[in-house]
Amino acid sequence: MPAAMAEKKNDIKTIATNRKARHEFEIIDTIEAGIALVGSEVKALREGKVNIQDSHARIEKNEVWLYHVHIPEYKQANYNNHEEYRPRKLLIHRQQIRKLQRQVDEKGMTLIPLSIYFNERNRVKVQLAVARGKKLHDKRESIAKRDAARSLQREFRNR
Repeated sequence: MPAAMAEKKNDIKTIATNRKARHEFEIIDTIEAGIALVGSEVKALREGKVNIQDSHARIEKNEVWLYHVHIPEYKQANYNNHEEYRPRKLLIHRQQIRKLQRQVDEKGMTLIPLSIYFNERNRVKVQLAVARGKKLHDKRESIAKRDAARSLQREFRNR
């Protein structure tokens, strides 16, 4: 196998990222989870059409469900198409679900998806985060830190 093909196989193709999440939430812990999809959803994801901006996950009856993920209908799927906003089950081991449940039971903690991607085996995965919502002053503080780091980097570049 040529080196270029071997390198291509190890690539992880990101489908969608939740850029707003890192600004509005303090990320405590992350976990990779599989997602149960139907065929037309996978084909729509291959086209890169998905929106996870306002999505979140919940633990219900020892199962983790992903809500408010918008995967538009796949045009060629005709009558076998999927619902755009249906709840989707996340595939996580039972011990990991228990650990997530303990973390989410703390006050102010929630589960949010950070990104959806195809892994090296072409399986759709979700990077799920246990997060705490930031207050307005926390957001301002993180913006100030980022600006200070950026100006410091600029100073080093100019010298």
